[in-house]
Amino acid sequence: MPSTLIVNARLVNEGREFDADLRIEDGRIAKIDSQIAARPEDRVIEAGGRWLLPGMIDDQVHFREPGLTHKGDIASESAAAVAGGLTSFMDMPNTNPPTLDSAALEAKYALAKGRAWGNYGFYHGASNDNLEAIRALDPKAAPGIKVFMGASTGNMLVDNPETLDAIFREAPTPIITHCEDTPTIDANLAAFQAKYGDALTAEMHPDIRSREACIKSTRLAISLARKHGTRLHVLHISTADELALFDPGPLFQADGRRKRITAETCVHFLRFDRGDYARLGNFIKCNPAIKDASDREALIKALAEGGTIDVLATDHAPHTLEEKMKPYAQAPSGLPLVQYALVAALELVHEGKLSRAQVVKKFAHAPAQLFDVSQRGFLREGYWADLVLVEDEPFTVRREDVLSKCGWSPFEGTTFRSRVAATWVNGRMVWNGEQLLGTPNGQRLEFDR
Repeated sequence: MPSTLIVNARLVNEGREFDADLRIEDGRIAKIDSQIAARPEDRVIEAGGRWLLPGMIDDQVHFREPGLTHKGDIASESAAAVAGGLTSFMDMPNTNPPTLDSAALEAKYALAKGRAWGNYGFYHGASNDNLEAIRALDPKAAPGIKVFMGASTGNMLVDNPETLDAIFREAPTPIITHCEDTPTIDANLAAFQAKYGDALTAEMHPDIRSREACIKSTRLAISLARKHGTRLHVLHISTADELALFDPGPLFQADGRRKRITAETCVHFLRFDRGDYARLGNFIKCNPAIKDASDREALIKALAEGGTIDVLATDHAPHTLEEKMKPYAQAPSGLPLVQYALVAALELVHEGKLSRAQVVKKFAHAPAQLFDVSQRGFLREGYWADLVLVEDEPFTVRREDVLSKCGWSPFEGTTFRSRVAATWVNGRMVWNGEQLLGTPNGQRLEFDR
């Protein structure tokens, strides 16, 4: 691979913004300096003062393969991801078949090899009857074990208290939880159906999948983690109420001790609220539900103030337009988000609510640290050259530009004030701001455990 020299860039890394050049050799960052002399063999990229960031690491995606590939697949969704500056992803186990043992896990890694545009890790799933498979999991084989403590597909709702306790006690990796209390949701749904019959609408979604359901389940997960000393990561926090349940301190203490219980929120909870259901309906139906404007503002404030929310992610979950156009009760939950997640987060920078360094910390540094990802997530010499070049140039999201297989975006018609000008994965430019380049070269993520 020829060497690349990016000159006159504005780097954002580890809390700093600074002007520098960066050289890529053999897929890695070979040098970062204020000025690097070009060599005859270098391919020189003039950054012209644009922002150079570490590639984003998305700790929560549903790329739908195997079994649900009419909605999306590893190739199509990772293409959309790198176009959006997301260079590594961690994919969920609720596929068909679900990823409930090491054989299914390795089968997914085989599916990704040579087809994934970004680097990839796959979660091992939990069910009421796969405790032995969880005990046998190699900690280096997966970013974590996903436990659905709310509704899920197939056999993946873990609602047996003894099994749940045993998973928290014996998990060899971090546990990742979807926290919504199913009995609460079922009772809410029954009450709405009794009152409205078949006339349910998306505006009712945040009341059916209520904040109380989130709070109750999150409390249970945290209590189990504290009981057993488990490393717990709670996904897609959607309410202001849940924030008080988490430690506001940093991911690592000064003495190197790691926070054991962490939290994530998602970009759609920062850009949408209850008032958007009237306009977008099922197109923003997701689980947990997008809730009130006050929740959105509290989540943004938590990101800005420090460590209560450790990670920013997408929960990218594509469904076809035909599926989303069904009546509320039949329409599936989930949004396609990877292609515009970074620019949506950067919009908060333009609004003065976050800094670029905070976006990079939550979207790149923290997921790398939390999941022990080897040599990614930072602009450091010797690390893999997963990079994204961002320019402050406005553009409007159009349906015809969406790369996800589902072919739509909840951000259609939105004008963002930044755009992704280029993305590098393992040292090779795979997106030039307009189109994909070359062939997929994503690698299996390695976990230093």
